[in-house]
Amino acid sequence: MSATSAPGAVSTAPSKKPADTPPSGTKKTRNPKRVLVYVLLSVGLLIMSAPFLWMALSAFKTQQELTASPPVWIPTEWTLDNFRELLDKLDLPLYFMNSVIVAVLVTVSNLVFCSMLGYALAKLNFAGRNKIFGLVLGALMVPGNLMLLPLFVLMSKLQLIDSYAGLVLPFAAGAFGVFLMRQFMQSIPDELLEAARMDGAGEWYIFWRIVMPLVKPALATLSIFTFLGSWNNFVWPLIATNDPDKYTLPVALATFATDPNKAGGSNGMLMAGSLLVVLPVVILFIALQRHFTQGIATAGMK
Repeated sequence: MSATSAPGAVSTAPSKKPADTPPSGTKKTRNPKRVLVYVLLSVGLLIMSAPFLWMALSAFKTQQELTASPPVWIPTEWTLDNFRELLDKLDLPLYFMNSVIVAVLVTVSNLVFCSMLGYALAKLNFAGRNKIFGLVLGALMVPGNLMLLPLFVLMSKLQLIDSYAGLVLPFAAGAFGVFLMRQFMQSIPDELLEAARMDGAGEWYIFWRIVMPLVKPALATLSIFTFLGSWNNFVWPLIATNDPDKYTLPVALATFATDPNKAGGSNGMLMAGSLLVVLPVVILFIALQRHFTQGIATAGMK
């Protein structure tokens, strides 16, 4: 028996490197297509973020810099005068609080009701379940502006005009939220719920203690979309409120911009107000960004 084939013998034959291993000391060549994609995405990001950056920077500019030609991007003299004048001429805390109350109530109600209906459509067997889901899909195809007149008539009959209830109830549950929660809850194994039922757990316990903790990414996604839509909603609060004390922030800022006695053509105050409208949504998105991305990536997967 040769020495090389004996048990425990160490082989002295030189090992061969894989054919695709690059030689030491050489750099990996970058894929030109990937570089082109990064460049195009960077240009698109710059184009999309340019209006927001202009608005944010203009809120801290003086009137001279706002009307300068050529335009001045970065203010040479940062000032808070635009915010001070806006607070003096507009009851900003009142309108800001109105928007917060309406947006939070609409978001919470959507999280609760859409989750309940989504759970029923995804995990409960009852007569007409598929037909109800078909109605949800059909509601997604109905333009929102088409419902403004019926909603206004209904709120008027219920005497809910100029009230928080009139601003919240029409949007307490949405078809998109039901569809999103139903698709996400379908990914939960049925065996897990059946095991809980065999242990004596009721449907309410299963829903609140088992299902809801598992769908946090979907809840974060729904909360961002709902809060964003409610916070930026302009048409319905404009129609459903006649009392200025019930105005939300977008409506108050729009009426302020069209009043020459208040705004007085000051673009700086309008930029400052627009920045205050956008900031809460940006903060919410940053706080829930990880769950939002996970919810979008996994919704509908099973």
